[in-house]
Amino acid sequence: MAMMNAIEISAYGGPEVLRLVQRPRPQPGEGEVLIRVSASGINRPDVLQRRGHYAPPPGASDLPGLEVAGVIESGDVEAMEAAGLRIGQRVCALLAGGGYAEYCVAPVGQVLPVPHGWSDVEAAGLPETFFTVWSNVFDRGRLQAGETLLVHGGASGIGVTAIQMARAMGAQVIVTVGSRDKASACLRLGAAHAILYREQDFVAEVKRHTQGRGADVILDMVAGPYVARDIECLADDGRLVIIAVQGGTDARFDAGQVLRRRLTITGSTLRPRPVAFKAAIARELRRHVWPLIERGAIRPVVHRVLPAAQAAEAHALMEADTHVGKIILDWTQAR
Repeated sequence: MAMMNAIEISAYGGPEVLRLVQRPRPQPGEGEVLIRVSASGINRPDVLQRRGHYAPPPGASDLPGLEVAGVIESGDVEAMEAAGLRIGQRVCALLAGGGYAEYCVAPVGQVLPVPHGWSDVEAAGLPETFFTVWSNVFDRGRLQAGETLLVHGGASGIGVTAIQMARAMGAQVIVTVGSRDKASACLRLGAAHAILYREQDFVAEVKRHTQGRGADVILDMVAGPYVARDIECLADDGRLVIIAVQGGTDARFDAGQVLRRRLTITGSTLRPRPVAFKAAIARELRRHVWPLIERGAIRPVVHRVLPAAQAAEAHALMEADTHVGKIILDWTQAR
């Protein structure tokens, strides 16, 4: 049986529970490909899984890791041909789990070619954030050119993706961040305004920057007490999209405003959605976003690359919350 290196969660707890182990190499099934992984992206759901708060969906690998880049090693040739993919091609892929490994399997519909000019390390940070932002900001949030998007956590992987994608689509972006360094980074990426949430009232600042109108769409990873404040700074007919609950699930707000100002409150999680749903997002990304990437309107933002064996250090860096953009594990150093 062919073996591979992988990072497993040995017990629920801190970053130190991540350990490098040998696992059997997975085998692709119908409609799947086997990817020889060059790099894996780190995401907050990986941290939640490590702590025991975000179990993999049924049938998914118990290994953490939701996005990778590498080379197609083998797989369902007919499905690949239908998707315009081939063995030996450099690709990036969205996974339901199993990305912290030298090899992983992915549904063909969730695999995309590495954009021209991008390295595997850069491409490994694409799938989770780009699928999430497209699904929530442009699908559920219906952001349009000329509108204003408010992004909480503007320097996160999701945040830097949302800034660039929204700007490329003709929207104005306002972000909240925790430091002046993060504010500067977001402004360089195209945000019109960066609000220091520890020093400034984001409700007042959003209204000031929009001449009292408010934001048309808000992408919220905090929830909890932020929801009431989000509603205060939404424009009439505005859309609040919640994608995480880092501030808790208890949200109390004036429901009357929702009625009077025709507001929409929505949200989603991506990981447990069916392959067909994710494949549809992949098609939209390839059609609308990949051309923007390849002409340079959207560029990679990689904060740090670590050898895969240092996954614990990567998680500690994620939890320190000082990074701007993506943290990546490099598997080429493990071979």
